[in-house]
Amino acid sequence: MRVFLDTNVLVSAYVARGLSADLMRLVLAEHDLVTAALQLAEFTRVLENKIGASAAEARRVATELSRFSGPAPPEPHPAITTDPDDAWILAASVSADADLLVSGDAHVLAAAKRVKRPRIVSVREAWTTLRATRP
Repeated sequence: MRVFLDTNVLVSAYVARGLSADLMRLVLAEHDLVTAALQLAEFTRVLENKIGASAAEARRVATELSRFSGPAPPEPHPAITTDPDDAWILAASVSADADLLVSGDAHVLAAAKRVKRPRIVSVREAWTTLRATRP
């Protein structure tokens, strides 16, 4: 399954133990992680400005994740009008042909009712879904 982790999930996976980190390991081991350049730029900013990571460390992690980058979306997704950054993340997950978009952001999760693909789910829902697909 192709899985796009929203920036908040990626940050949580890298800075804390818990379900996001477990989900990230599961995706890397058994599924296909997809990211986007615009997301990785946001990821780098959050690591530096909110988490306090050094610029070098934030760039190193973003570079590591860039190998999973999909094509850049041509425009923001119209299903999200409340936050332009979220509209671009949704568009990036569509451009990457993701099956799941995993987010902890209320704006993104609210768009699930208006978007057929990718399926937009919480971290817990993604964990349950991906564990159910195991052989």
